[in-house]
Amino acid sequence: MKKLILFITLVSSLVLEAQVYSSKEPLVHTFSIVARDEKTGEMAVGVQSHWFSVGTAVPWAEAGVGAVATQSFVDKSYGPKALALLKLGFTPQQALDSLTNTDPGKEVRQVAIIDSKGNVAAHTGKNCVQVAKHSKGYNFSVQSNMMLGDSVCEYMEKSFIQTSNKPLAERVLLALEAAQKAGGDIRGMQAAAITVVPGKTTETWNNKSVDLRVDDSPQPLKELRRLYTIHLAYEHMNKGDLAVEKNDMALAMNEYNAAMKLFPANLEMQFWTAITLANSKQLTKALPMLKAIFARDKNWKELTRRLPPVGLLTISTEELNKILAR
Repeated sequence: MKKLILFITLVSSLVLEAQVYSSKEPLVHTFSIVARDEKTGEMAVGVQSHWFSVGTAVPWAEAGVGAVATQSFVDKSYGPKALALLKLGFTPQQALDSLTNTDPGKEVRQVAIIDSKGNVAAHTGKNCVQVAKHSKGYNFSVQSNMMLGDSVCEYMEKSFIQTSNKPLAERVLLALEAAQKAGGDIRGMQAAAITVVPGKTTETWNNKSVDLRVDDSPQPLKELRRLYTIHLAYEHMNKGDLAVEKNDMALAMNEYNAAMKLFPANLEMQFWTAITLANSKQLTKALPMLKAIFARDKNWKELTRRLPPVGLLTISTEELNKILAR
């Protein structure tokens, strides 16, 4: 009789495990935030975990629709399924109920959903590894499991609420940094990600404002912060390029200078700033910049030689020779 009971218990255990976990589903114990910017309508997901490439599992977002974080014993399908339900007109709570009501593994799932109106829904299964909980409000939900302490969600929530004057991506990053200060994942750190999408539907090939991932690092949030700074620098570079296309050289220089301040060691930004100076009849300012760039990498001199034929460097032959003589 004892053997029969033991057998039944073992079989039940295996069946339950099969219901809630498979080799295709990562065990992403983590902390995350889904959020919306009330001013711009942008929506975002931010996450950090001691799990390789967490950005491929937890965050899901679609412009004009919503954002989803699915974690703990992850069922990745929650992401696209929830977004599809939102597109059909479901509220976040209705979408979440629809998913969890048919999921035998719901008690080990942790999920948060936000829509384009700022409505949120969240679920923390009773069998998520402690400390596990979530906290939600208008325009955000924060959630965590397998945390070292019990104040991670409170730190994230407080940070997000107190930084309402900052861009959404910055607020999400600050919330993640606050969570780590509160103790973070009991296992430590490994990977992090931020995804931001516009509040209105855009072209499918251009539907993410920010899309940054750190797959493996001893300090993923520091690396994510570095990448975000570079992202901002290149946003200024892109705006500078657009200004050049419109022949607004004053605006172009302002944008290029802003980019260089954020990423001063980047030769690309220095080079195009110098080229813009040369095109703006400020060769005297451009020459020392180009000389320093050429000294570090001679390939930039060869690139300079190739610009006049395609109209990207509009100077005289004499001026070009001055540059190449550097």
